[in-house]
Amino acid sequence: MKYYIKTYGCQMNERESEALACLLDARGHEEAFTEDEADVIILNTCSVREQAEQKAIGKAGILIRLKEKHPHLVLGIIGCMAQNRGETLFDKIPHLDFIAGTEQLHQVPDLVEQALAGKHHLAELAQGEKLYHECPGHKGENVCAMVSIMRGCNQFCSYCIVPHTRGRERSRQPSAIVSEVKQLVDRGTREVLLLGQNITAYGLVEARENGTYTPDISPFADLLAQLNEIDGLERIRFTSPHVRFMNQRFVEAVCSLPKVCKCFHIPLQSGSDRILKAMHRGYTAADYLACIQAIRSRLPEVAFSTDVIVGFPGETEEDFEATRSLMKQVGFDMAYIFRYSPRQGTFSEQHLPDDVTDEQKHLRNQLLLADLEEYASARNAACLGQDLEVLVEGVSKRNPDRWTGRTLLNKTCNFAPVPGLRPGDLVNIHITAASANALTGNVTL
Repeated sequence: MKYYIKTYGCQMNERESEALACLLDARGHEEAFTEDEADVIILNTCSVREQAEQKAIGKAGILIRLKEKHPHLVLGIIGCMAQNRGETLFDKIPHLDFIAGTEQLHQVPDLVEQALAGKHHLAELAQGEKLYHECPGHKGENVCAMVSIMRGCNQFCSYCIVPHTRGRERSRQPSAIVSEVKQLVDRGTREVLLLGQNITAYGLVEARENGTYTPDISPFADLLAQLNEIDGLERIRFTSPHVRFMNQRFVEAVCSLPKVCKCFHIPLQSGSDRILKAMHRGYTAADYLACIQAIRSRLPEVAFSTDVIVGFPGETEEDFEATRSLMKQVGFDMAYIFRYSPRQGTFSEQHLPDDVTDEQKHLRNQLLLADLEEYASARNAACLGQDLEVLVEGVSKRNPDRWTGRTLLNKTCNFAPVPGLRPGDLVNIHITAASANALTGNVTL
């Protein structure tokens, strides 16, 4: 049969969709490139924001038309929304055939085949599992590949659904990760993006369990050092670190290891200490700035990106201006800015009234986006006239006459191709134009 997977949400979901495709391929099934040619459609869903859930539910509702045309079409929902909403999804989407939670990826091929055999309303949901089910498969030859190194989160930020949908922190063994990366490099990968909801806490749960934990250790820094030694691997990126676990060992590693890209996505969420406390973030604005300074003081060039929530319960104009001020102080190269929406089952949804109006949330969102465009534009404009090393990824999705790649600071760079250029090549690009979102240039021969 042919399957089609549509992914919503974060890079972790993208990685798991890729792994699921490999599991289905191993059963002899074939990937479809459109919904119309598929025998099975799987929606891999997100619950972090209300909009992501509504998109997935809306899509599943629309697919009833396709099922009416093709009665034997199988529809499944997996991922965070499946875990969060469980079997209530069958009431909302009666034509849904199966659901699978965040720890049941390895069981989806069985659910697919049962549904194809005529069984419906099948459900497999995680129930406090502590095992890390390995799904290391990768599709094709990827210049840049995502590698999941841990799952779950123990922080329980008051607004966040992740601990409820993905469970507690579990880390993979370093040897398994190193082996996976080596196999990727042998297939042409030149850059890896390491994934974890709270990646700087990698290995700490296991260190506590085996009695080796001390406050100054960083198993994640140790893993980076091992990956840095892999021949043929050019670049290492990761997301997302947490300020509480960015100790001296971590800072020294990311600043000194040559293959670690000097671009860091460090979620802020708010610049107000009062709101950070209500969010249960575990750090202050001063702590955040100290981490930024610890890295910036060691590196001649560095880029920072972040996540910010506006309109959190109780956020005043003063709180918002504290966030705005801190963002300007850091001068982020990029930021994801979200309007707060309560997620069912979280502390803030249960105990904190959603008292900031939609109009206020929208206005604050727009102000931060305007600020971001201003200083991101200025940061990129500083690249004009420079020759920057770019890892070639291939033809641009937006302009087939251009190729694209990224700099060491993770800036997208578009350029005209030259004869003999191949994805995976490292080339110097002379920057001739810059916007808030991308650079443009020419290959330096």
